[in-house]
Amino acid sequence: MIGCGAILVSLAGLLMTLPHFISEPYRYDDTSPGGISLTIKDPRWVGAWWLGFLIAAGTVALAAIPYFFFPKEMPKEKHELQFRRKVLAVTDSPAGKGKDSPTEQRPGESTKKQDGPVQIARNLTVIQFIKVFPKVLLQTLRHPTFLLVVLSQVCLSSMAAGMGTFLPKFLERQFFITASYANLLIGCLSFPSIIVGIVVGGVLVKRLHLGPVGCSVLCLLGMLLCLFFSLPLFFIGCPSHQIAGITHQPSAQPGLELFPGCMEACSCQSDGFNPVCDPSARVEYITPCHAGCSSRVVQDALDKSQVFYTNCSCVAGDNPVLAGSCDSTCSHLVVPFLLLVSLGSALACLTHTPSFLLILRGVKKEDKTLAVGIQFMFLRILAWMPSPVIHGSAIDTTCVHWALSCGHRAVCRYYNNDLLRNRFIGLQFFYKIGSMICFALVLAVLRQQTKEARTKESRSSPCPEQQLLVSEPGKKSEDSRV
Repeated sequence: MIGCGAILVSLAGLLMTLPHFISEPYRYDDTSPGGISLTIKDPRWVGAWWLGFLIAAGTVALAAIPYFFFPKEMPKEKHELQFRRKVLAVTDSPAGKGKDSPTEQRPGESTKKQDGPVQIARNLTVIQFIKVFPKVLLQTLRHPTFLLVVLSQVCLSSMAAGMGTFLPKFLERQFFITASYANLLIGCLSFPSIIVGIVVGGVLVKRLHLGPVGCSVLCLLGMLLCLFFSLPLFFIGCPSHQIAGITHQPSAQPGLELFPGCMEACSCQSDGFNPVCDPSARVEYITPCHAGCSSRVVQDALDKSQVFYTNCSCVAGDNPVLAGSCDSTCSHLVVPFLLLVSLGSALACLTHTPSFLLILRGVKKEDKTLAVGIQFMFLRILAWMPSPVIHGSAIDTTCVHWALSCGHRAVCRYYNNDLLRNRFIGLQFFYKIGSMICFALVLAVLRQQTKEARTKESRSSPCPEQQLLVSEPGKKSEDSRV
């Protein structure tokens, strides 16, 4: 089954590459007579997006090959099944049902154990199980530890889904770096830190022999440290570029703004996008036409050619403008930013193993398999499905200039970087706070249960004097018998 599933995943990866081969060639906005020379730094650069899916599909297909050589039944499992059948045969025999048999149970106890919803659900058909499932779900959700741990994992999964979906785009827009460089940094820093966090969490649980209370303390401590290292992320970022006609900074000179009079004779297209930059004033224009440029100059170099636009009536000082977006002076901040993100991810992943153990120890033995299934059901429904939509909607609210396609909004060209950073990191911070609160409630519930268990033991166990008084009549009766 695992091998067939992996083959299906690889086929799905191949299907995701089909739009590249069956779609029409890429079309670019040609807003200048000389055409457009795209580079990897250009925001319109697409690249071989389909190549990653091909590599991933091939890797999964190769990894699925060894699973087809596994036996249908593992030797150890087969031996255990035979042993269990022998034990059941002995217990079901008349000799095993005698008075002195330790497996004898009261009639009330046997009916109670066999009439539970989980035991009943095992022998039902699919339609009958669907009818019984709400009752089974409610019985599992009655465990406060299970419910709180699952809610904390929902918050963490929501954070991971949003970060995994939009972090490359966030880095690209916030620090003005290329998409390939952003993905390279994420692959080199973030994913190894996640693996390290999961492994360290499991090692701590094993070395320290943590129980339920210890696991909850470890989860709470990991989320507290994750919140602490996430606070500086609100202040690390690059300001937005000054876009002529779109953004206006109070400190900018009036001559740098885009006045409609300087481009009236150009008849610029409203949906065109071919950015140019005035390096002297660090002002970006949507197209050379919006800058009022009338001529184009190409300077050939050893490795690449540089395109300039001259005779620009809307540029202060009539300076030539450079093709492409303006470079940022704070792109180097992406490395410390991603280091803090990776450290926070590692600390959040410390909770992976102890939280899973809390789920297994918080429910009954016969309910564990169903509890794990319900856990992943909630993670898919409450985290992995809505979280990318919520993050995408929050990011769209920070857009300051939309590209139009057939009169409708197509893609965002420019964002308000400060607002983008505050809303994206703030949404991540919100999920982290929710996870921390759930783990704090888990710790409080477990401590309350521990106190109640100790009080019951103290009430049920008699004092030493009473034990002596109770044991003396027993001794006298034994002496009389002798």
